[in-house]
Amino acid sequence: MSGRTTIELTWIKGRIERWLSFGRIVQETIKSRSVRVVSVDPGSVFAFVRWAANDYGTVESRVDILQAVSPDERYSTVPFVTPGGASLLRLSGWPKVEAVLLTIDQIEAEGIAPEEVCPDHWRHVHNRLGCNLEVRPYTPFQHDAWLKRQALTA
Repeated sequence: MSGRTTIELTWIKGRIERWLSFGRIVQETIKSRSVRVVSVDPGSVFAFVRWAANDYGTVESRVDILQAVSPDERYSTVPFVTPGGASLLRLSGWPKVEAVLLTIDQIEAEGIAPEEVCPDHWRHVHNRLGCNLEVRPYTPFQHDAWLKRQALTA
């Protein structure tokens, strides 16, 4: 076993969309025109978005921000993610999913890669949106502090 986390991504126009909003893909396998499997290394943070519809409208809107785990670590199971990951954020319903996507856009607008954001910020986003409260923005100052804390533990 490589220790990598694999994510099955699917895109069937107007029916099923499973995609990564962000994450560092290290390997990709195309299974068909509509399905591919990507892999990320342990410790990587990624956002997995799932959306599905039927003839009557949307039936599923979900977003999970996960941290890939090593083979010996505990993890949460998530459909289409093998083996799973450490859950940093898990929300459902289009308004909340959209709010997460807007938060990701805000972080990218600051020139910060979302996969490098402090995991605690994603937990903050989960908690605030879960209670229908406004998310505090992630700033370059916070990011610098996170990078300095990382350097101390390395």
